[in-house]
Amino acid sequence: MKKMLILILSLALVLSSFTGCGTGSRATENTAGTGREEENRDLAGENDENQNTASKAGKAEPEKAELTVMMSIPRFTDQMEKYLEQFKQKMLTEKNIDVTVNLEMPSSEQYGQILQTRLASGEVPDLFALHATQDIPTYYKAGYLMDLSDQPFVDKLYEDVKKTVTYDGKVVAVPMESVAWGYLYNKDIFSECNITPPDTLDGMKEAVKTLKEKGHTPFLLSFQDSWVAQLMTALSLGGYVSAEVPDWVDRMYEDKGSYSEVKDIFNIIDLIMENGTNRPFETGFDQGCADFANGNAAMWVNGTWAAESILAVNPDIKIGVGALPVNNDSKATMVNLSTSTSLAVYSGNENAEIALELANYILDDKDSSELYQSMLFNPVASNQAYEQYSWAKDAYQYVADGRAYVDLVLPNSVTSEQAALLQEYYLKTVTRDEFIKHLDETFKGANIAAKANE
Repeated sequence: MKKMLILILSLALVLSSFTGCGTGSRATENTAGTGREEENRDLAGENDENQNTASKAGKAEPEKAELTVMMSIPRFTDQMEKYLEQFKQKMLTEKNIDVTVNLEMPSSEQYGQILQTRLASGEVPDLFALHATQDIPTYYKAGYLMDLSDQPFVDKLYEDVKKTVTYDGKVVAVPMESVAWGYLYNKDIFSECNITPPDTLDGMKEAVKTLKEKGHTPFLLSFQDSWVAQLMTALSLGGYVSAEVPDWVDRMYEDKGSYSEVKDIFNIIDLIMENGTNRPFETGFDQGCADFANGNAAMWVNGTWAAESILAVNPDIKIGVGALPVNNDSKATMVNLSTSTSLAVYSGNENAEIALELANYILDDKDSSELYQSMLFNPVASNQAYEQYSWAKDAYQYVADGRAYVDLVLPNSVTSEQAALLQEYYLKTVTRDEFIKHLDETFKGANIAAKANE
C-alpha cells in the first residue's frame, strides 16, 4: 500500500514539475542546429566502417547491447541524438560493444504520465530524466534510483551542484540543466553610479542611497503576478536559512519551528518595497521585463529566465546577477541553485554496466562541454569549459565560490501563502507578526494534510 501511495505521489510531482521544467531556458528553444541528420548518418557510417575493419583484422564480433533513454527536453533531440551516436562509436572503439540506444523524447506535458505508466508496467527506461529538487525524493523512496556515488563523474561535480542530485547521502543522478539565479541588475547603471553588488545589508542600503542620489529607482516591483513577488521571500529565506538556521526546514516539518526564527528576511524585503517603482500591482512579468529593459529600475528580484524577454525589448542591455543580502553576514548572501533536468539510472537495470558507461559519458572530459554548450546549459562540473552569457557567468561565480544554496522544499500551500501575504504586506493590511503567524499556521496545516495521506 505504501509503495502504491508513493507511486501516486510521484505522478502528481512529476506532472507538476515537468510542466514547469526548463524555467530559465526559453532562449534555448531555437538552438537545434541544422544538418544534424547528416552528422548522425556520418557517425553511423563510421560505426559500420569500424565493424567491417574489426572483422577484416580478425577481431571478435562486437558484443550487442541495447539501452532506452527517456527525457523531457524534445527541443534538444538533435543534440542528444548526435551525442548518443558519439557514445555508440566510443563504446565500439574502446569496448568492442555495439550499443543500440533508443531515445524517447515526450513533451514535458506528457512526460510524467508516460513515465508513470512505464514504471507501473515494469517497462522502465534504463536512464530517465527527473527534476532533481522536486522528484528525486519520491523516486528514491520508491526504490527506482541507482546509487551513483562511486561513479567517476561524481568527483567532477561542483560541490553545490552535487547537493542538488544527492539524497540520503547518495548521488542518484547526473545533473544536466542547472539554473543559478539571484536578483538582476543593470550593469550600465551600476557602472555609472560606481557601485558593485553588495555582500551585506548595510552595503545594499548604501547602494540604494547612491542610486537614488543619481536619479535611479533602485528596485523594480511587479506584484500583478504573485509568483514574481514571492521570489523576494524565496531568495531571502533560502540564503538566510542555509547560512544561519540550516535545520529550520526539517523542524518546520516536525512542527518544532517558526517563521519568527527567520524574521530577519523582512529587513531586505522592507528595503526593496520602500525603494521600488510605483503601481506594482499594475506590473506583471511581461511588463516588468519591458520596464527593466528600458532602465526604469536598477535591480529586479527575478531569475535569469527573464533574460530572453528583457533582451527582446533592449538587445543592448547588460544584465548582471547579484546575490541578495539578508543581513550583515556575507555568508548568508547567496544565489539559488537548482537542477531542473537530471538523468537517473534505473536501479533494476538489466544493462547496468552499459547504462553506467552512458551516465559517466554525459560528463565526459573531452565531449561534455560541447554538448552542454550546444544546449546552452550552464557548466555543472570542473571539467567543463566554454563561453557563457555574462549573467550566467556572474551567477555561477557564486556557485564556484561556494555561495549558493539548494532550493528549499516547502509545501505548495506555504509557497502560495507567502506570495499572497507579500502582496498584503506591501499594502500594509498585514503586519510582520501577522505574516509570521499565518505562515506558521499554514505550515502546520500542510503537515496535518500530509500525515492524513500517509
